[in-house]
Order: sequence, then C-alpha cells, then structure tokens
Amino acid sequence: MGKLAAIYRKELQHYFQSIIAYVMIGSFLALSGYFFFSIFRYYNYLSYQYASYLANQAGRGPYPGGNLNLIEGVMRPLTGNLSVVLLFVLPLLTMRLLAEEKKQGTFELLLTYPLSDLAAVIGKYLAALTVFAVMIGGTLLYPAMLAIFANPEPGPIITSYLGLFLMGSSFIAIGIFFSSLTSSQIVAGAATLGVSLFFLVIGWAAPFAGPTLSNVIAQFSLFDHYDSFSKGIINLPDVTYYVFLTAFFLFMTLRSLESSHWRS
Repeated sequence: MGKLAAIYRKELQHYFQSIIAYVMIGSFLALSGYFFFSIFRYYNYLSYQYASYLANQAGRGPYPGGNLNLIEGVMRPLTGNLSVVLLFVLPLLTMRLLAEEKKQGTFELLLTYPLSDLAAVIGKYLAALTVFAVMIGGTLLYPAMLAIFANPEPGPIITSYLGLFLMGSSFIAIGIFFSSLTSSQIVAGAATLGVSLFFLVIGWAAPFAGPTLSNVIAQFSLFDHYDSFSKGIINLPDVTYYVFLTAFFLFMTLRSLESSHWRS
C-alpha cells in the first residue's frame, strides 16, 4: 500500500507542479460554464414564453414557471454536454501516464522497481481520477446556484454526477491502457479518443439494426447506460457496465505491462 501511495503522490505532483492540470481543469470549467449559461438562458426564455402564453390564454397575470422544471430543462442538457466534453479532455489527461515513461527511457526502470505492476497501474490511475474528480467537482457550483434561487430535485442531480464520475472512470481506464502500448503520447491520446468515441456513439446504430441486434448494441453504449442516471435512477446493470469496462481495461493494462517484462 505504501508503494502504491508513493506512485499516486508522484503522479499527482507531476500534474499539479506543471501546467497540465491547471490548463485542463480551467478549460473544462470554462466550457462547462459556457454551456450552463447558454442552457439556463434558453430555459429562462422558454419559461417567459410559456408564462406569456398562459397569461394570454387565461386573461390574467403571468403564471410563473409553467410546467418546466430545472432538471429536464437545465441539468440533463448540461450533464449530457459535459459527458461529450470529457470524451475530448480525458485522453489529454491520460496519454502521458505510461507513454512518457517509455519515451524518456524510464519505463524499463519502472519495471525493475520493487513494486507490483498492479500498484504502478492503480497509483497512476488514481492520480488521474483525482484530477478528474477536481474537474467535475468545480461544476457543482451550477446546481448550487440553482438551489439558491429555486428548489431543484437533489436526487437526479446526485445520480447525474455519479453517472459522470463512472463514465469518466471508464475513459481514464481506456486511456491508461493505450498509454501502455506506445511511447507516443499523441498516438495514445488519439487511440483513447477513438475507442471512447466508439463506445459513446455505438448506440446511434441501434435504431437501424434488428430487434435482437439492437438490444445487443445498446448494451455497449455509454450514452444509453448514462441515461437512467440523468433521470435520477440508479440501475445495477448500468453501474455494473461502467465498473466492468473500467476493470477490463485496467486488466488489459496489466497484461500489457506483463508482456513488456518478457520483452525486456
């Protein structure tokens, strides 16, 4: 455990002692702030239009808010957009984790350290996961602002963030796997983006397949499994999917390191 913690601290220091973490966190928060502002402004516009419609229909004063609600009108579109942003940001976070070790010639030295491959992989994974948690933690400001001026349901907000965290955990596991396969950070980042995008959009092909194939395709879609979280529902199959995807790519990373032992 002590060796795992040492790897974790080393990677976390590398992130925050350089400009990497600050640029990615700042960029992510800037984009999320833009999405929140745009979505909330549009929600206010629809609320005003609906209130005006009811006033004209009923011939009396405006009806505040109508049937619109903050979860469907603001939080679901916001977290949906954030999941797409993560697709592009997290490969930048993970592409250097093992690829940089190979490029700088310290990968073979890492393999000779008196620590297990599992400790090295989990330590690096947890460091990237911590930076990611800081990223999405900064966006909690937006539901907090909504709670000050309105009364949104807390359940769907909590489950939406849980879904985002599980999805991001899967992206990071995919990223560390491809980082273990190459010494090029660009190749690792591009491969991570491609595979993550595949899992994200594969569900779009489901309507064009047969009933049986459509159900099979839907089981691999990151978006389809996230949908229930955004509605305030925690389904065991959806949680299991993200946990399995994360565990699978971490396992493949260990197998990649094991093959490197044999080659060295």
